[in-house]
Amino acid sequence: MMKQFLCRLAGAIALLASVVVAGSATVLGQRYYSPDFSIGVKGGATLSRMDFVPHISQNMTPGMTFGIMARYSEEKLFGLLGELNITQRGWAEDFRGLPVSYSRHLTYIQLPLMTQIRFGWKRVKLFVNLGPEAGYMLGDKIKSDFDYSDPVASVPGYSSNRHNEQMTMDVANRFDYGIAGGLGAEFFVARRHSMTLEGRFYYGIGNIFRATRTSTFSASRGLSVEITLGYFFRVI
Repeated sequence: MMKQFLCRLAGAIALLASVVVAGSATVLGQRYYSPDFSIGVKGGATLSRMDFVPHISQNMTPGMTFGIMARYSEEKLFGLLGELNITQRGWAEDFRGLPVSYSRHLTYIQLPLMTQIRFGWKRVKLFVNLGPEAGYMLGDKIKSDFDYSDPVASVPGYSSNRHNEQMTMDVANRFDYGIAGGLGAEFFVARRHSMTLEGRFYYGIGNIFRATRTSTFSASRGLSVEITLGYFFRVI
């Protein structure tokens, strides 16, 4: 159900972006807008999991994200947004009632390059962000309270039919890429100062483990939801 919800969320973001673009095209041809270049910072929380094939039972695992932003626009409704962030992703295993835990946190440096569509009022603007994202894994940390290299022997009642390879496999691909989309609001507190609140969904396309005909997993892609607060200062 979580995978279906995240996919529907991504589809809703893309649909909203296309509606806004279509509805504002004529307005753009009639209004003049001076260039806007702003820089800023952001930070917040993440909830993430992995899209494994074959399926692995998981829970969302919490993390954090923070970084710097730059935005440029020459139109009233459209802009380009670039970010450089440090973000935690990963997953937590769901052992279905067994008193054990395992989580794996993957720390990335990431570069989203997004189109921003803004609309609203003088003091409050709603926005849609949509675009590609690339990242590189800086760290891989495992937290567990049992011997996950041999869980059947170390945990009473552990199912021998469960896939366990993902808990011990080394990451094969540190480079990651995918699509990100977000919805949010920007609040202008002064002429050059504004605050943002955004919810963003990331769908990874790259696999962290090898995906060949003989591999254990044919897919091992990251999925995450981010909630962030940001601050922008308008330079020009």
